[in-house]
Order: sequence, then C-alpha cells, then structure tokens
Amino acid sequence: MKTDTIAAIATAMSHSGIGIIRVSGEESINIVDSIYVNRNHQKSLKNFMTNTIHYGFICDGEDVLDEVMVSVMKRPNSFTTEDTVEINCHGGILVMNRILELVIKSGARLAEPGEFTKRAFLNGRIDLSEAEAVMDIISSKNDTALKSSVKQLRGSVYHKIKELRELIIYDIAFIESALDDPEHISLEGYPEKLGIKISDLIHDVDNLLLSSENGKIITEGINTVIVGKPNAGKSSLLNILAGEERAIVTDIAGTTRDILEENIILQGINLHIIDTAGIRLTEDVIEKIGVEKAKKYSQDADLIIYVIDSSVPLDENDYDIMKMIQDKKSIVLFNKSDLISKVSLEDLRNLLDKDVIIVKTSTKENTGIENFEAAIKSLFFKGEIYSDDEVMITNLRHKEALKETLESLKLVEKSLEAGMPEDFYSIDLMNAYSSLGKIIGEEVSDDLVNEIFSKFCMGK
Repeated sequence: MKTDTIAAIATAMSHSGIGIIRVSGEESINIVDSIYVNRNHQKSLKNFMTNTIHYGFICDGEDVLDEVMVSVMKRPNSFTTEDTVEINCHGGILVMNRILELVIKSGARLAEPGEFTKRAFLNGRIDLSEAEAVMDIISSKNDTALKSSVKQLRGSVYHKIKELRELIIYDIAFIESALDDPEHISLEGYPEKLGIKISDLIHDVDNLLLSSENGKIITEGINTVIVGKPNAGKSSLLNILAGEERAIVTDIAGTTRDILEENIILQGINLHIIDTAGIRLTEDVIEKIGVEKAKKYSQDADLIIYVIDSSVPLDENDYDIMKMIQDKKSIVLFNKSDLISKVSLEDLRNLLDKDVIIVKTSTKENTGIENFEAAIKSLFFKGEIYSDDEVMITNLRHKEALKETLESLKLVEKSLEAGMPEDFYSIDLMNAYSSLGKIIGEEVSDDLVNEIFSKFCMGK
C-alpha cells in the first residue's frame, strides 16, 4: 500500500468563491508547513491541534500566492486516516494550479483519480460499498438517488451484507467443527435446521435483488420515448412536463422533424424523454428520416408514451404504432379529452395489450398529468419508491455478486433436498460467503479495486 504524500485540487476547475487543495500522507503537514505562513508568524502547523482551521498565507519564497484558511486533520482523525491538510484558497483556476504546483514541488505527488477515497478504503476507514457511494452522491440526479447514496455511505449496505455473512460463516464453522470432532458435536437433525435458515437467507437476498430494479431506475432514470401521429399533442406533453416551451407547438401536422431530448424529474423519478417526429406515411424526405428515428429510439426505450388524438378516428398509422409498442412497457395517453371523442375507449382497449395503461389527458387544459405520473410509478415500482428502512441496491457490481450468492444458496438447498453429505453444504456456503464479500471489498482483487477507483473524479 502506498503511503507517500498525495495532493490534488478537490473542487471544480472553474472560477468560484473557494478552491480546495487536498494533501494527504505522512509528510502532508511538513510539506504544507514549508509553504504556509501563519498570520502572526509564530506557530507552525505541527503545533496545531487536529481538526482545526487557521488563517494565513501560502508563499513561494518571498512571493505571497494567496490568502488562505488551512485545515489540519491529524491521523487517524481524517477521511483517509492519514495526516491530511486542506488549503482553502480563492477559487480562481490560476491560483489553485499555482498552489498545487508549489505543493508538488515541495514533496507531494499528484493524486490519481479516486486515490483519497481508495486510501480511506485500504486503511479501513470505509468499506467498498461506502466508497462507491461517494461517487454515487456526486453523480446523483434526483433527491431519491441522493438519499439512497447517503444512506449507503453511512453503511446501510455494509451492515446488511455483514449480517448475512455472519449467519453463513456460523454454519460453515459449525459443519467444519462437527466433521473434525464428530464425537462431541452432533449433526443429527442439523439439515432440517439449516434448511430453514437457507430459506430465510434466500428470501433476504431475493429482496435485495428486487430492490436493485428500483435502484437502477432511481440512479439511471427511465429512457422514455414519446410517439404518436403528427399533431396528437406529443410536443405539448413535453412542454408541460418540462415546465417550459421546449418544443414548437402549432396546428400544422409534422412540425417536429428532428428528435428533442429533455431530462425531467417527476416525483423523484428521472425521465430521459425523447420527443419524436409524428409517425405517418409521408413522401417528405426529411420527415421520413424523423419517422425512422422515432421507430429506432422506440426499440431501445424503457418506456413508450403513445399519444393518441382522440378527436380524430384511428387510422393505419395508429395501427402501425400499436404493433410497434407490443411487448414494450407503454402508457397510452388518450389525449384531447376536452374535445368530442371520435375514438372509443373500449375499442382502443381491445386493440392494445392487456397490460398497457390508458390515461385520459388534455395537454391543452393540462389535465390527467397526475394520473400519468401515477401510471409510471405503477409500471416501474413495487409499492413506495423508497422508504427510510429499506436497503436499496443501486450498483450493478453489487447486483451481480448477489446473483452469485443466490445461486450458491440454491445449490445448498438442492443438496439438502437430495440428502447430500454435510461437506457439500460447506462448499456452497463458502461460495455464498465469498460472493457477499465482493460487495464490501473483503473478497476482491487488487485489479478490481484499481478499476473501481479509476472511475472516480480527481481530488476525490
């Protein structure tokens, strides 16, 4: 493990009120002390108590680079558990770079991406799931994702995984002890007891895997495509959801020729919405390209919103769209409900898959939108989107490890049903134990650790 002193700019490289240069390692206090001048020219940083902040100047020889506040965090009372100093300077790009260059010239080296958090992990300050939550917090796109990431940073995933591992390791140890000392430790009746425990473990892991579906949607959002015939109200819907005039709305059919994209948050759900050209048979070359794009985006969408103009009868274009959305998660908006309907809701229901949700809306009068939002929740979430006592899996790596765990536990279950010898249980239990260990970093290779932290931003 590296113990040399590292440094990086921990704030964004843009003009701002404050910039922070973070320094961590054995020589961090000595290095910053060599370029720091206290206001009264009396004390050095070595003499300051831990977790204190001090006013002074950063100087390159006789030249004063900036007026600063310097935070001193002595080991182990820091994020990395090493001696750490943070120089809070003015947030100009030039001055931040000048101070960083001076710190490196004085004996530090430039930190690699994520190296501060990596040291916190390697030094036992946080586990791997908590380390990954750091970047999740930075990249959170909505309040629900942020809330989940903060909870993971505080150890929600770690404590749950540790609890499951402790249950498994107890039985591994019991089986091994019984096999080594059968005279004093009996396995009579044990398979029945283990069967109940394995059933409970499978239930717990299954629930965590179910939460990962919600977790993926919360963190990554729902790729959503709006389709329909020209002038059905697609662009009006986008404008209502966006809360501004993002799309041109006219009475002329075919106004939208190209793709419009918008990120919208509806009650904690992030939608990546694409408004497409109206789908119809046309001889217009440019409009044809737009129609083909609409069909292409629909193929890859998590959700298709099909807007129907209920004031005009259904035609071949509608039937083509209905074929296109078959076997896809879809919501049909029965739009222009403020006008006399030329489409029968009953006939429409018979033409669509039974699972497709139909919502009556009027984008002109802004009605039915709340029902539309409720329909999205019912399609993608079981019960509440997120509750305070829920452990939610939002990381794909964690999900894969849980799948491996579940597979191993089911093998134990099969061995029990088949009446196999106890050492068979032990092998699969150990595999389950190891798979869970991957989540919190107790069963991972150095290469995987390096790969995970290489995705972090600089200074973190």
